[in-house]
Amino acid sequence: MDTEAQHTERDRSSRPSDSEETTSDSAGPEGRSRFVLVSRVTDWVPGGRITLTLLVCLLFLLSLSTFVLRPFQIPSGSMEQGLRVGDRVLVNKLAYRFGAAPQRGDIVVFDGTGYFGHADYIKRVVGVGGDHVVCCDREGRIRVNGRPVDESGFLYPGDSPSTVPFDVVVPGGTLFVLGDHRSDSSDSRDHLGSPGGGMIPVGDVIGRADWIIWPFGHATRLHRPDAYARVPAAGRAGAHG
Repeated sequence: MDTEAQHTERDRSSRPSDSEETTSDSAGPEGRSRFVLVSRVTDWVPGGRITLTLLVCLLFLLSLSTFVLRPFQIPSGSMEQGLRVGDRVLVNKLAYRFGAAPQRGDIVVFDGTGYFGHADYIKRVVGVGGDHVVCCDREGRIRVNGRPVDESGFLYPGDSPSTVPFDVVVPGGTLFVLGDHRSDSSDSRDHLGSPGGGMIPVGDVIGRADWIIWPFGHATRLHRPDAYARVPAAGRAGAHG
């Protein structure tokens, strides 16, 4: 009798409780279904898990390039000496989303179709909507809203701010852009008589160049220079003086 009781107790204790059975039954099929789904996909895709992993990584990179970041290769010497021919920069496509707008001094990549040519371009923003941009004053400097701008920190050595005189007011929603290598740059100055007056619509800006990522020896973060920090807002009293 004692032996039978012990066997009965052991059998009873070895059975899972109702809660354990419920947990096992609820979690088991879900985990198995996920495993079966992945297995079916890997069986269907040539190369199995390796190919599936590569496809997921490719999809991630494409999404990143489409919506967040985009590499851009510098095609000419118009932004020397900071950006050299063949350098690759990383363009932040979210920089001007969610209410933000280009600022003076930013380096931007934009679609020049209908304004500069059927290509993407990279230039520095010198004037934003409403700005009065003049070149040059008696000291040979560009003035924005009446304030002279010291461009010596990024202008190509030996270049003057411009050999082409101009006096423009930037329409709202557009940008006045120049290359840092002024003697080797086709920019807003060269298109003052073209449709749009050389101004680039903000809507055609692809993004802001934030990093040089190649070559590694030249890799660095691109900062907005302080030269424009003291420029007053457009329309302020005395700005055009």
